[in-house]
Amino acid sequence: MTSRLNDDFLDLLFELSDAEARFLIVGGYAVGAHGYPRATKDLDVWVEASPDNATRVIAALEAFNAPIGDLGAADLATPGVGFMMGRPPRRIDILTKIAGLEFERAWPRRVTMTFGHAAYPVISISDLILNKRAAGRAQDLADAEVLEKIRDGLS
Repeated sequence: MTSRLNDDFLDLLFELSDAEARFLIVGGYAVGAHGYPRATKDLDVWVEASPDNATRVIAALEAFNAPIGDLGAADLATPGVGFMMGRPPRRIDILTKIAGLEFERAWPRRVTMTFGHAAYPVISISDLILNKRAAGRAQDLADAEVLEKIRDGLS
């Protein structure tokens, strides 16, 4: 499936890939990529919180000219620390932890989907459902219900 992302989002994904960072597209764009397009105010990118990967992510953010200030690799190697830039609907959230999942378990189950002219890693539909259920907000639970129908071939 091909999903539309703005040029800033595509540029960041390119830089993350070019830096060989381990990341997964999660959140609303992942929901859309799995077959339920809906409005979203940001691009959520979940990165592996390890020292080596954090160094790669920082390099990608620098190449993207992100306003990282004093954000360093040690910060992004810490689960639960994140980084946000921009304003909705062009905001980008870099996450080192998401509800209900560990990166090491989700990474092997990732799927690759095309955004723009390149393919990028996206959280699997089953892991996205787990994440949405664990997050528990009304929008997340509604997303999980629709995603379950898509996964089970009921939509």
